[in-house]
Amino acid sequence: MASMRDIKRRKQSIQSTGQITKAMKLVSTVKLQKSKTKADQTKPYFKYMYAAMCEILSKSGNIDHPYLKGDPSKKKGIIVISSNRGLAGGYNSNIVKLVMGSDIPKEDCVIYAVGRKGKEALARRGYEVAEDYSEAMGGPIFDDAIAIGRKVIQDFNDGKIGSIYLAYTDFKNTVSHIPTFSQLLPVSDPVKPEEEEDDEDKLLFMNFEPEAEEAFSMIIPLYVNSMIYGGLMQAFASENGARMQAMDSATNNATEMISDLTLKFNRARQSAITQEITEIVGGANAIS
Repeated sequence: MASMRDIKRRKQSIQSTGQITKAMKLVSTVKLQKSKTKADQTKPYFKYMYAAMCEILSKSGNIDHPYLKGDPSKKKGIIVISSNRGLAGGYNSNIVKLVMGSDIPKEDCVIYAVGRKGKEALARRGYEVAEDYSEAMGGPIFDDAIAIGRKVIQDFNDGKIGSIYLAYTDFKNTVSHIPTFSQLLPVSDPVKPEEEEDDEDKLLFMNFEPEAEEAFSMIIPLYVNSMIYGGLMQAFASENGARMQAMDSATNNATEMISDLTLKFNRARQSAITQEITEIVGGANAIS
């Protein structure tokens, strides 16, 4: 059995750790409330922008545009959104596993990292990291999404990459965060459910002014920027939610360990007292 001194030192150490994790939980809770509000405000725009693009594509007919074709023979650009700090449970490792578990071979990937943890983990595994936008995770704004979107679209136009993907964590609620992998370019044409579209809608086609190709050259970069911004806001809220959960679990574990050590300390003290009494009684009997 450990001595009372060892138990007391360990208990003090865990108490200090518990105070730190409790403070970090409070900080994460405040950040989560702010980031959740922004994510909730952004999500409708995020969804309707995607729905609008789907509607445009479904009614545009056959259009020959690079943003709609891509080049499957070239490398794939992946915007990976993680965090700059750890202590967030499996938040960062889930994103890394998502990228590694995709159907894209490692040698064909070009990583545009948003968050140091994801960048470092993928770099260690041999992935090519082309750009680092980790400073954006201090508090994402739309200008960050514009900067990222401008770079990936430029590389797409220059032929450095043949497609663009987004890996982020979708914020469902405080305890549910879903790693998500979606394709941004080339823009696909998803099929709408039959019940959402009547026969007249199927016969209607989109008219463009100016020409469709020129319109897509202006619309799709805005669409990409909006999708990146939505991913940033969802990931930022998920990060704070994951860190709050992790710190809450750590605080609860520290409380349980302190209770266990208190019980062990009391038993050790009781044993020591009993030993002293036994020695005193034994000495008294020897003298008499």
